Amino acid sequence: MTPLLYVLAMLPLLLFLIKLLYFNPPTTKPSPPKLPLIGNLHQLGPLLHHSLHSLSQKHGGPLMLIHLGSVPTLVVSSADAAREIMKTHDIIFSDRPAIKLFRQLLCDLKDVSVAPYGDYWRQTKSIMIVHLLSNKKIEANRNIREEEIVVIVEKIRELACDMEVVDLSDLFVTFTNDVVCRVTFGKKYGEGEESKKKFRKMLKEFFEVLGGLSLEDCVPQLAWVDRLRGFNAKVDRVAREIHEFVDGVVEERLQKGSTAGGGDGVEDFVDVLLKIQKDDRIGVSLDRMAIKAILLDAYTAGTDTTATVLEWAFTELLKHPMVLKKVQDEVRTILKGKEWINQDDIDNMKYLKAVLKETLRLHPPIPTLVPRVARQDVKVMGYDVAKGTRVITNAWAIARDPKVWDNPNEFHPERFLDCTIDFRGHDFNLIPFGSGRRGCPGISFAMTTNENVLANLLHKFDWELPNGENEDDLDMNEQPGIITRKKIPLLVVATPFSL
Repeated sequence: MTPLLYVLAMLPLLLFLIKLLYFNPPTTKPSPPKLPLIGNLHQLGPLLHHSLHSLSQKHGGPLMLIHLGSVPTLVVSSADAAREIMKTHDIIFSDRPAIKLFRQLLCDLKDVSVAPYGDYWRQTKSIMIVHLLSNKKIEANRNIREEEIVVIVEKIRELACDMEVVDLSDLFVTFTNDVVCRVTFGKKYGEGEESKKKFRKMLKEFFEVLGGLSLEDCVPQLAWVDRLRGFNAKVDRVAREIHEFVDGVVEERLQKGSTAGGGDGVEDFVDVLLKIQKDDRIGVSLDRMAIKAILLDAYTAGTDTTATVLEWAFTELLKHPMVLKKVQDEVRTILKGKEWINQDDIDNMKYLKAVLKETLRLHPPIPTLVPRVARQDVKVMGYDVAKGTRVITNAWAIARDPKVWDNPNEFHPERFLDCTIDFRGHDFNLIPFGSGRRGCPGISFAMTTNENVLANLLHKFDWELPNGENEDDLDMNEQPGIITRKKIPLLVVATPFSL
């Protein structure tokens, strides 16, 4: 063999050794090997929670450091690690990443969910809780929920009478959109088939781009790729469309020159925000952009997330007919022939509540929660975490930890009948809504809606899959995105139940 051929034959081995020794120096930190420039981006698939779980099992465990391009990112995959982030060091990890994608879509970071930690965030969060998400407001808006439940019940009954298949995925999004619009804006938007399609498309694309990978935010050198693949153009278009919608809501109310609400004479959240802006008493500037951001947060955060929980709850019930029968028997026994359900009835439905808890455990609506950022250097579970490190909490992986849950991948609501673990952020084994300062403030609003819809539909109809399908035929695949919907819409056949 000539010297040149010998060198060429040895070249792959030399390159491998250079990469191994230079780009991946030995480290005691739990971290998978990374590539130059892109870090660990190549190891992430379309379902982020699955990819991070797989990497954590191989390389990290409870805590794992990866690099999203140039961004050091701490992945949290256990209850103990989550407690460190969201309780022990909660204030240190109370910021959000100020990335360009969030700035474009969420009104220059004035949206409550991504606003920087500080006075503005505290005041606007307080406004949302007091005037939209408190138990008092939830009770005050009960008639809206009940009226919209009547609408979907009648829609399902019509389809059942015509022997047509019911698209529950579509129905749940329509229902949550109508409830949130009426509570927030004072009236429905997206009525009529064409308008409905437009709103569904707007929301779908909003969550798609919000959960998309912006290379510019991770690898500035590859910003041109975002332009080339059309990602930047799509973000610009989606941001413009949803901002124009919210801006139009505010402008419509300002032109009315009154606080008569959106149509029924009842003060809604738009009226509240405009009054607060006029009074100027909260200590921070509530300008037009801030009002748009708060309304956008209320609208987007309460629509798809709630619909997703209902979609997966019904999917799991159809997948497990014995569970479906058990929860229907409970609902119908407690109601004893009553036409409609009140909150006292639902409070007695222990198994129904267990079904929803188990749904949230297996299918958290935002499985990796909203990322946080370290505000200063800190030590977590013995590891040094630098200021500016991004934190992703894999709530999906935590809720399937075999060290905590027996048969963690099985749908088994009975596990919650004699269990003190709850989903409100006090127990870190189950945190579908997060915890601490940046935990979701809308838990009560979402769960009250979920309980009422689930109880009513189980009460009034029997359910089965169409075309002679059985539970083994039911597709359980997930759709990529920040909110994890079913990949295939849930189609069912409903039969009215005689009370």
